[in-house]
Amino acid sequence: MRIDILTVVPELLDSPLSHSIVGRAVKKGLVEIHVHNLRKYGMGSHLSVDDYCYGGDAGMVMMVEPVFKMIEELRSQREYDEVIYMSPDGDILTQGIANELSLKENIIILCGHYKGVDHRIREHLVTREISVGDYVVSGGEIPAAIVADSIIRLIPGALTDETSALSDSFQDGLLAPPVYTRPAEFNGWKVPDVLLSGNPKLIREWQDEQALERTRKLRPALLEK
Repeated sequence: MRIDILTVVPELLDSPLSHSIVGRAVKKGLVEIHVHNLRKYGMGSHLSVDDYCYGGDAGMVMMVEPVFKMIEELRSQREYDEVIYMSPDGDILTQGIANELSLKENIIILCGHYKGVDHRIREHLVTREISVGDYVVSGGEIPAAIVADSIIRLIPGALTDETSALSDSFQDGLLAPPVYTRPAEFNGWKVPDVLLSGNPKLIREWQDEQALERTRKLRPALLEK
């Protein structure tokens, strides 16, 4: 898999894409991540990538030309399955979307900044818009890192134990059950006896019950889906 991320602040992506599971997946050659500075195609002597908003509204807007040229350059080298724009009014990122995207081969992620990107980019080049929640942050870089992480950890070989991802929250539409590790008792707090029983059937039944109960209590809207 290859992920190309387009941004006006590439430094924001250095750490989250260089460490932990994502960093190891890159080192293993399971995924290529390329971060592109849109100022490569910036306008004028200052390499500007933003301008005032037509209509007189406050805030600056990412210009159409730098984004168009960068996407055009990348598309001249390979085909892309998706051109994703990180936007607060996109589809809310779900585990299902992450699962779907993890099967793609080449993805472009465009990070919004300032007031957003010239809408013509969204109309003519973007194939999908994704949001990480109903709130606004300073730019699309951190949301783009979240999307990349959610995808990459699903690539076979990215996790030490590939079955771990199958038991994550939301994979089956429910929250994950509680997890414990050694010691079996600490400060009078005990691990549930069933987890120490060595009986896989009973443990699986307990986990299923706990997942359902926690979802009903903490995220009941998930059950409505």
